[in-house]
Amino acid sequence: MVRELMTTNVAARDIRRKRRVLICGSCVVSEYPEIFEKYCEGRVPLIVCLEREHMNMVGFKIASMVARVPLEEIVVLTVDGSPHCVQLHMTVEEVRRIVGELNVRHVVIEGGRDVEVDSKCVKIARYLTKIQRMLRKLGSSY
Repeated sequence: MVRELMTTNVAARDIRRKRRVLICGSCVVSEYPEIFEKYCEGRVPLIVCLEREHMNMVGFKIASMVARVPLEEIVVLTVDGSPHCVQLHMTVEEVRRIVGELNVRHVVIEGGRDVEVDSKCVKIARYLTKIQRMLRKLGSSY
């Protein structure tokens, strides 16, 4: 059963039981159902759209969940290239920074394929000057 993150109790029975959640951009469900199903395996799927919800509200919701349930894993699954979806990755990283130790995996969908990205990529994406320096170092004219 797929539920909305923002209307799900942070200590819902299945979250307490499984202790593994998939936080997913809502468009992934209809656009990439086979990838969505793959990441649902063994996890409680919760969907959210940051075009509709503010990242601060989403972050507070996730932090409240982490404070109440000893989660084993959070997987964040979104499409790559969306300015709204990248905020979901950044929000979960901010929660990790606030609460401390938290097992987070970041996965994006690019060209119909799921690609896991390091949390360092999410951090770097917040700092345009770092990206600029990296591009200059590589001699790229992207």
